[in-house]
Amino acid sequence: MINFNFFKLIICLLILLPGCSENHKDVYLFSYFTNNGQDGLHLAYSYDGHQWETVKDGKSLLKPVVGKDRLMRDPSITQGKDGIFRLVWTTGWWDQGIGYASSKDLIHWSEQKNIPVMEHLKETRNTWAPEVFFDDASHLFYIVWASTIPGQFPEIETTSNEKGLNHRLYCTTTTDFKTFSPTSLFYDPGFSVIDGAILKTDSTYMMVIKNEMSVPKEKNLRIVFTKNLADGFPTKVSDNISGNSWVEGPTPLKIGKYIYIYFDKYRDKKYGAIRSLDGKNWEDISESINLPRGIRHGTAFKVSEKILHNLLDNTSGKSLYPFE
Repeated sequence: MINFNFFKLIICLLILLPGCSENHKDVYLFSYFTNNGQDGLHLAYSYDGHQWETVKDGKSLLKPVVGKDRLMRDPSITQGKDGIFRLVWTTGWWDQGIGYASSKDLIHWSEQKNIPVMEHLKETRNTWAPEVFFDDASHLFYIVWASTIPGQFPEIETTSNEKGLNHRLYCTTTTDFKTFSPTSLFYDPGFSVIDGAILKTDSTYMMVIKNEMSVPKEKNLRIVFTKNLADGFPTKVSDNISGNSWVEGPTPLKIGKYIYIYFDKYRDKKYGAIRSLDGKNWEDISESINLPRGIRHGTAFKVSEKILHNLLDNTSGKSLYPFE
């Protein structure tokens, strides 16, 4: 006699097993802030880099508690070889340090700390948009940010609302986020520059930067390449790759054969994106991306689908993947 319950079990397993086998797929997360950054860390996820959905219905996953203003702007996340996620952020408009926290799952976070990267230079105006990048060649975490140190570089003409701001990129490195190399000048292209973000493709490092010059008007993105991160990047930058809009907060991401760069068209109050196969010829794909409403400067990065499933399970209030 045929055991129909047995056949039902086999059918159920055939349905469920393909989904289980996909747990090793890569997916993409986007850390970002909203408004002025007062409510903390937000995350979105995507399977293709075009359609993005919010985590926790767009609510904050981590409230900021460090810095004069207790803000969490420009959150940047990377995952080290140990699997731990490292988060750095801008704590305030005119602080001399940056925020730091770590997590194994993007749900439970360590105590927040201030890293006093520019406090030894009391005249430093700001420490903006720190980006953390793990270099698998040197096993070092690079933290790169923009600061203005009055009188450090030749004066430039600026608009009245940017009076006295003349940024360059600075850097510190670490292996454990307990001890850090002395802060050093990382990039000086000869003009005011912010928002440096690094991506490694094969054996080449690419850095996308924002030309922050207001006179003459720039406010656009440029890229540079190097083979050895320790040697730094050349000062000669590419032509404008981001179009005519004023943009900021670029984040590069490798998806398949393409290099994507997402950026905030802050005057247009929307996000844009471009992609390239070779890092030289760029295609505007802004009309094909869908990012959460109100998203501002953050970082796109790759994670395993298992990380995403656990994140969604623990932030949705119900189990979305009960068979894992």
